[in-house]
Amino acid sequence: MVLGVFDYVVLTVTLLASAAIGVYYRLTGGKQQTTREYMFGDKKLSIIPVGFSLMASFLCATAMFGLSAENYLRGTQFMVINVSNIIGTPIVAYVFLPVFYKLGYLSVYQYLEERFGKSTRIFASVAFSIQTVLRTALVLYAASLALNAIAGFSQTASMAVVGILCTFYSTVGGIKAVIVGDLFQSLLMFGSIFTVIAVAAANVGGLSGIWRIANDYGRVELFNFQIDPTVRHSWWSLMIGGIFTYVSVYGVNQVQVQRYLTMKDYGTVVRTLWFSWPITAFLSLSMCFAGLAIFSKYRDCDPIKEGRITSGDQLMALFVMDTMTDIPGLTGLFLAGVCSSALCSVSAALNSLAAVTLEDYVTPMMNVDIPDEKRVLWLKVLVIVYGILSILLAFYAHFLGPLLQISMTILGIIGGPMLAVFTLGILVPYTNQKGALMGLVTGLVFSFVLGLGGPKPPVHNLPTYTNGCTPTSFYDFDLNASSTAPLISTSTTTLEIHEENYMYLYKISYMYYIVIGFATTILVTLVASLFFESNVNTLDPKLFFSANPKGVETQVETRQKRPSTVSKTVTFSINS
Repeated sequence: MVLGVFDYVVLTVTLLASAAIGVYYRLTGGKQQTTREYMFGDKKLSIIPVGFSLMASFLCATAMFGLSAENYLRGTQFMVINVSNIIGTPIVAYVFLPVFYKLGYLSVYQYLEERFGKSTRIFASVAFSIQTVLRTALVLYAASLALNAIAGFSQTASMAVVGILCTFYSTVGGIKAVIVGDLFQSLLMFGSIFTVIAVAAANVGGLSGIWRIANDYGRVELFNFQIDPTVRHSWWSLMIGGIFTYVSVYGVNQVQVQRYLTMKDYGTVVRTLWFSWPITAFLSLSMCFAGLAIFSKYRDCDPIKEGRITSGDQLMALFVMDTMTDIPGLTGLFLAGVCSSALCSVSAALNSLAAVTLEDYVTPMMNVDIPDEKRVLWLKVLVIVYGILSILLAFYAHFLGPLLQISMTILGIIGGPMLAVFTLGILVPYTNQKGALMGLVTGLVFSFVLGLGGPKPPVHNLPTYTNGCTPTSFYDFDLNASSTAPLISTSTTTLEIHEENYMYLYKISYMYYIVIGFATTILVTLVASLFFESNVNTLDPKLFFSANPKGVETQVETRQKRPSTVSKTVTFSINS
């Protein structure tokens, strides 16, 4: 236990503040009594909180520890992925968003039923649920690493506390509490990362000192243009895989689409997307730089080699223990940021999982119109159920591997086929129900084999060193140490690894999983659709891409003025 009184105060106050946000929105406004308020926030949320919420639901505790470990162990090449998001943003804003905002379905997968039938909707919805529950469990596990290492809390207690708190304020406060809580927790997450960087910078001569040490020790690499798809991180894998990942998360994922529908009009949502991109990139780059900051501390005495920790995902927590415990409140601030990074991602996931489950499973099974007040009750119960499930699965997360890679793999193997079927639905009118279902199932099966099959080659790390270890290495920086001192490496990466023993398919970079899943689904669907009759003439034109974005707001206004023309399938849309 290394927490002092001030640390406990800071940590407790921030956790209670998150809970208070949920209570506040339960007791104010409409008191979360309608689906419109509970799931759409009465369409009154503004650019700043939603922009931060979009960022926070994507970058979470897994990114916080995973990105810092990636840059510490393997260098800075991953930073390039932030460039890909510039290309992905207009694709989301002007291709996918107009369709989904115009329709306004509580579950984005209702679109697939309208376009490709109920079976496609169910397959996609189940895939989303699996993906989101797994990522949620991974986030809870990541937060427990820090609470266990720094505060001495057991991982069981840590995961339970964070999970229960998320479940509580998501249940009582609805989407408003989730989004406003995300804003508050995002600021704490920034604070934690900046604290790590500032402490390291103060001891090595500033930010330039951190970068100089990283460069001298071979950590700086930004221009790897190798075309070889087995290269783990290159410009090509990060740009291509990054674009597909960004569009799958921000364009067709329930967690993000539901946030768009809390805003008053399409134009506001587009502005929010463009606002969210730079703050997401800034936080991502800060997390990466934090890894270099940690390396500046342990450059000549790697704690993994010394046996103090067992994986790179524990580096940031160890750094805090070694450098911040003497400053009252600073460790508590860091832990508050870690918990916040978990809270914002988990709360977003629970809210969206509840929406999908109600719309895609419960309502069709009951086959009756559920009164609005009972729908809200169902949603609250489902949030609790998914909260409990996520906590239980978090206990098994440590079996999955490095946080960053496994998180991106989960996004990729499911996100690729899902993105493909939505893309075909919106852009290729001749594709039909049977073709789409065959493509989606084939893509998901192949992606799971690719992503979870094996064996796969071990990940290569850059050399790390232990020649500078002394009895005081872990408590004081050596301000006079030269970053160009003679190096003694004990890195296991110097061992010869015979990669020719691995199947080529399993040597492909994990960044391409989403691309391969997308391409497989596209190809199978296009070919299969040729053998079945198209029903495009019977479909609503609103299901397809339109080059006229102004039509989005016009159609929404029309539906508001003439609610009687809305079919039962869209009764619970944002404009109902």
